[in-house]
Amino acid sequence: MNDDHCTASAAPAWRRRHLLQAAGAAAAASAASVWPGSSAWAAELPDAGRFIRPAQMTGAALSPDGQRLALRTTGPHGRWMLSVLLLDTLAPTVVYSSEGADVGRFLWVNKERLVFDLQDRETPEGRQDAAPGLFAVDHDGSRFRQLVERQRVLVRSGNEVRSLEPWNTFLLHGDTQRRGDEVLVVRPEAYTDKELGHFKLLRLNTVTGRSREIDSLPQAQSWWFDAAGHLRLQRTLETPAATSGERAAAPRGRYLWRDLGSASDKEAWRPIAEFNPITGEGDFRVRHLGADGKLYVSARRQGADKLACWLLDPASGQWSEAPLAQHAQFDIDAEVITRQDRVLGLRFSIDAEVTQWLDADMQALQAQVDKVLPRTANRLSVPWSGDAPWVLIEASADIQPTLYFLYNRQTRKYTRLGSERPDVEAKQMAAMDLHRLKARDGLELPAWLTLPKGKSLADKPRFPLVVLIHGGPWVRGPAWAWDPYVQFLAARGYAVLQPQFRGTLGLGQKHERASWKQWGQAMQDDISDATRWAIEQGVADPARIALMGASYGGYSALMGLVREPGLYRCAVAWVGVTDLNLLYSVSWSDTSDAIKQHGMPVLLGDPVEDAALLRAQSPLSHAAAIRHPLLLAYGEKDRRVPLIHGEAFRKALQGAPGRAPDSLEWQVYADEGHGWRLPANDIDFWNRAAHFLDRHLAEVRS
Repeated sequence: MNDDHCTASAAPAWRRRHLLQAAGAAAAASAASVWPGSSAWAAELPDAGRFIRPAQMTGAALSPDGQRLALRTTGPHGRWMLSVLLLDTLAPTVVYSSEGADVGRFLWVNKERLVFDLQDRETPEGRQDAAPGLFAVDHDGSRFRQLVERQRVLVRSGNEVRSLEPWNTFLLHGDTQRRGDEVLVVRPEAYTDKELGHFKLLRLNTVTGRSREIDSLPQAQSWWFDAAGHLRLQRTLETPAATSGERAAAPRGRYLWRDLGSASDKEAWRPIAEFNPITGEGDFRVRHLGADGKLYVSARRQGADKLACWLLDPASGQWSEAPLAQHAQFDIDAEVITRQDRVLGLRFSIDAEVTQWLDADMQALQAQVDKVLPRTANRLSVPWSGDAPWVLIEASADIQPTLYFLYNRQTRKYTRLGSERPDVEAKQMAAMDLHRLKARDGLELPAWLTLPKGKSLADKPRFPLVVLIHGGPWVRGPAWAWDPYVQFLAARGYAVLQPQFRGTLGLGQKHERASWKQWGQAMQDDISDATRWAIEQGVADPARIALMGASYGGYSALMGLVREPGLYRCAVAWVGVTDLNLLYSVSWSDTSDAIKQHGMPVLLGDPVEDAALLRAQSPLSHAAAIRHPLLLAYGEKDRRVPLIHGEAFRKALQGAPGRAPDSLEWQVYADEGHGWRLPANDIDFWNRAAHFLDRHLAEVRS
């Protein structure tokens, strides 16, 4: 799908207020105050399996002509299957189902045919033995064809041979709907277990299985076509040749444009922008090529701190006089929604997802749907062509997993198709809200706060608090959406605080760059400052606060105990970094050499020049001083944060004098990678975490 336009509005905020009021009233009428350690609380403890369950409906897409709807749902065997509804009758046809695999991504090739790949949600990373492959089938289940094999390949890494999933994929590009039975696919060439190498761009016929190569630049990694199907823009990643004896040069990213009438040789491509693909210098993100030849671009212009959506004419180099969408507090990196060759609007995330419509008819339709469904954020999808009256609605909220509806614009009737989690009752869920606080250096820190149902800041409740730290760290943080793990903790009586510490993406360049070389320092101060804010607000019992997080979040949880031993009672860290130097030296990790050479020295610290800094900010260096109870968990086959991180830290803890022998819980999940794929492992871990928190934060509030 492509994107829509609007100015960032406060729609999510007023929807959130409605939800908070409704949820609070329902919960207050039915729930008494329950605290960890009390008899009432002990009788109501929920198991993690109540929240961590397979989704039942996980995706839907209208056919280009709006006559049919493809649905990905859980079948009777527990695997995700692909079905098609004929919308006039709502009669379903299962077009693909398997007892050994799940349907992954899917896309309408044209009004008759679908293409999809497969995944395996029930097998941990170390036992995965098949790639996604690529398959096609008609809407009635006929003409099924395998287009790309699911075979994995063997890649040698040093003295070890690894099974590696090929990066065969298909592009979700509007051009596929103008090319009959063809889709665009990329085939990686000369790749290793860490580096992507380069790609070949192909047109693949989903009926015959034949493909033909498109003449593109060797280092291109993204492509844009005009309305006639001509390749006009490419995004490349290039590594300049290093001078003999010198360190390899940093990679650079470029956008190259080809004017109409140019020859097809490489000289016809001219650069229109350059950027640093590792540090983000020169942020420039093309999101769509319009039928008029204009580019929809996310960029920071005129010294702005935040990304905004702009129009750029690549032929003349002229920018729009003003951005199409911008926000004072959030970066705007918009998906462009189109119908045929017309842009309808922009869809992007601020605190929640919003759609800003450029099209007046769609804007009116959005207002109409929002009036009927005022308590959810409502994503609308319309057919790509034709006059079918159907609108797909995906409605979601912090207390509500996604609901799927059909709306008929002629009859004005709504039909509920199903729910991502039909077992979840919104009135039983805990609301989350965004607060803005200040770090000690004045930097603004957004933080999501979730209180047990029926509670508010006005109650001054003094809850046991879990400070949940996101991984990355340079990723977007959580948004206003239902989260099974947060809901599980809240249901057990915990307040959950999720600080958007410096480095969290989507909050502007200043916020992001304030994190450079600040692991364990200013980034950690942000976590402490947010925790103290929760104490000052009367939310947190200062004697019962736990840190919890995975990957970088696990690192930060451990460093919190080092930096602020009196502030926290205990910590839960899984797949967490414990030694910053290991991020450089472990050869079997999946971090690319380019990132190690050119990205990490800027973002984290140079392994030579900043050796003392990296050592000082490694939890491993301070393990002997940690006396707090700890739950540590790792995946045996993790290549992002290999098990050696946990083993070295565990050994240091066990050798520390004066540490209670039962204060460390240790769990390794066989064959798991950087997180838990096997549902049973996921449930087991979260139950372990909950019991750990209960044990160490369980005093009854006086």
